[in-house]
Amino acid sequence: MRLILLGPPGAGKGTQASGIVEKFHVPHISTGDIFRKNIKEGTELGNKAKEYMDQGLLVPDELVVAIVEDRLQQDDCKNGFLLDGFPRTVKQAEELDKVLVKMNVSLNKVINVDVDKSVLVERAVGRRVCKTCGATFHVKFNPPKEDGVCDKCGKELHQRADDTEETVSKRIQVYLNETQPLINYYKDQEVLATINGQQEINKVFEDIVAALGEK
Repeated sequence: MRLILLGPPGAGKGTQASGIVEKFHVPHISTGDIFRKNIKEGTELGNKAKEYMDQGLLVPDELVVAIVEDRLQQDDCKNGFLLDGFPRTVKQAEELDKVLVKMNVSLNKVINVDVDKSVLVERAVGRRVCKTCGATFHVKFNPPKEDGVCDKCGKELHQRADDTEETVSKRIQVYLNETQPLINYYKDQEVLATINGQQEINKVFEDIVAALGEK
């Protein structure tokens, strides 16, 4: 199963990705994780990426594609993969298509987890995180037993500095502006499955599995 997972910040992609990886036994490939691994291991690609990141610059498409191509050729991707965070633009999607042609494989589906912007803002603004153990709660959807206190370790919960309404709205709008052309690109290729991400988590997963023609 060769898949791409699309969805704005706060759409619950991380949760769905875990379920997909478990059910289909494919690696979850996040470009952020690949960068960190390559940088940590001091690979040639990692060192090049680090040069850009250290200057606060975006890593150029050619380098991102090269790093993804290298990852897709590893043994654990023989039976498929789940790409998350890549491609971000139509240009990257076109480059990915070339890589897949070289590998003599094609995508099964591009899953787009769709959530209304107002819901995304509410989800993000209400998020509370434990700095000590990393546990995440939500004031409305998943409140801790005691207000402001982590259920797991008993330490104080915090609101992330970038989880304000204004910042979150901007983040989501940037994503929507960038991704809409990508959604149209995959719709034209007839591989796009748009899933309603505002349902219960289990129902979202059921709909993803159904879109993949599985049970």
